[in-house]
Amino acid sequence: MAVIGVSVGACTDVGAVRSLNEDRYYVGTYIWVVADGMGGHAAGEVASEIVVGQLRELDYDHLERQAVLDSLLAANTAVLDYGYQHPEARGLGSTVTGLARIDIGGAEHWAVFNVGDSRVYRSYQGVLSRATLDHSEVEELILQGVITPEQARLHSSRSVVTRSIGTDPAPQVDLWVLPQTPGERFVICSDGLTAELSDDAIATILDHCHDSEVAARSLVDAAWEAGGSDNISVLIVDVAADLTDSDVEEITNPRSSLRAEARPQ
Repeated sequence: MAVIGVSVGACTDVGAVRSLNEDRYYVGTYIWVVADGMGGHAAGEVASEIVVGQLRELDYDHLERQAVLDSLLAANTAVLDYGYQHPEARGLGSTVTGLARIDIGGAEHWAVFNVGDSRVYRSYQGVLSRATLDHSEVEELILQGVITPEQARLHSSRSVVTRSIGTDPAPQVDLWVLPQTPGERFVICSDGLTAELSDDAIATILDHCHDSEVAARSLVDAAWEAGGSDNISVLIVDVAADLTDSDVEEITNPRSSLRAEARPQ
């Protein structure tokens, strides 16, 4: 099975307001994940850690679509079990979104998945589009035509999610299978990015940052400067325009991720 090469950049920041970063991410070879934890008493940090820990076990070749779905359901059970065992953390949860290489009939495809309001974007030939649908109250209002996307960014219910990991019954997982296209770019992010930056603003930054690490850092910086009201995490997965020997090396040795827990005020 032919494997297309990628380069990856990653950055996370606690933001300008929060004292604890409850986002967690994973940069792998076959899967890339962002999880945004929710819950008091640092339980959100635990929930996102559980989710990422579960999904990182999928970082292997010939991954199947069902394995991704099963792993997300296992993460849901693990988060629930933690809440049962630690009453002070009862109600903890996490959103999750990501990108994985999956095998369909011997051909490699992308699987884009999400639960909650963390997002995956796809950029190709200068056009940015959302590859996921938010599971949130404001997204439902947008789909009903009650509010516009611009109004949603300021709406009082903008932080209310309708699906998350850590619920009983388990949430429905959205998973889309996409063909692989040389030269495409994926942005995997928590809502700390999208709460501060419009899609147009994200697209503009991507247009000016061709390096994956620079793009991830620039998006986080822009969200921080725009208010930084939440933790901000961004992964950039750049797909090689052509498969070369250096791309194959990139597959087995993905670039080191950046991590910024906090910055001076």
